[in-house]
Amino acid sequence: MEQVNIGLLGVGNVGGGTFQILKNNHDIISGRIGIEINVKKALTYSLNEERKIEIPLDILTTNADEILGDSDIDIIVEVLGGIEPATSYMIQAMKSGKHVVTANKAAVAANYEKLMATAKENNVMLLTEACVGGAIPALTSIKTALQGNRFYEVSGILNGTTNYIMSKMYDDGSAYEDVLKEAQAKGFAEANPTDDVMGYDVANKLSILMALTFGKYVSPKDIPTVGITNITKDDIELAKANNTKIKLIGSAVLSETGELGYSVKPVKINCDHPLFNVDNEFNAVYIKGDAFGELMYYGKGAGALPTGSAIVGDIISIINNIWR
Repeated sequence: MEQVNIGLLGVGNVGGGTFQILKNNHDIISGRIGIEINVKKALTYSLNEERKIEIPLDILTTNADEILGDSDIDIIVEVLGGIEPATSYMIQAMKSGKHVVTANKAAVAANYEKLMATAKENNVMLLTEACVGGAIPALTSIKTALQGNRFYEVSGILNGTTNYIMSKMYDDGSAYEDVLKEAQAKGFAEANPTDDVMGYDVANKLSILMALTFGKYVSPKDIPTVGITNITKDDIELAKANNTKIKLIGSAVLSETGELGYSVKPVKINCDHPLFNVDNEFNAVYIKGDAFGELMYYGKGAGALPTGSAIVGDIISIINNIWR
């Protein structure tokens, strides 16, 4: 059976989940596509660090050049996080003729035009499904099945941490600070939750969604962004009394005059809106178009296996386009 070699840049939470899926479902995947996917090398910061997923020592390396410079590696999976060196690694890979799959929304949002141009110039594929909504296949749908539509709106609950906090404040009547500590203890929030609670993570994802739906790139730093840190118990109780819920919403809407408005901010969602019942750590992407009307994609928006599922899906998409 023909083999496609993968270079994995990062073996943390998402990288480990990706490796686990490729290993556990190896026979299922190869049986479906007729091609064997082999992780040839994986980049790690330390060979001795403890990992939740067991990865053979002989494929691990601390030197990115062993992966980026390996002519036998066909597809690079970048899951390092952060803008650099991730962006430089992806550009180097594409200039070397390698296809790239990434879950790194910060790098993609900050350098969207440069990354897409590099892919086009070098006739390679750059797929980013895992950047928005974990396992939710919203980006793939926007780029394929929905491409015949004029889009009017893309919005959603795009961050599980903040949605968990808002849900618990609503259900339990708890204060923001108390729920944040609980979320950190359960692993739903990072030790430093700034990117989540200040809305920066959502701004990155909205930037990518806008580029795909409206063909307009807006840097995350230019998206008006307000987080949830100032939401009080009184705000939640008032919303509940009016049969609404406060959600952190990333939204881009095309007006009748053709102007695109966009923001990230807490919004009161009415009980008849599809986003009203999206609670806890779940995400949802809501889209309006002229032909399909309204669609909502709902599911787990983060985590090793949901995000890894999206990455593996992108790997298979590249193989189906290039090798079959």
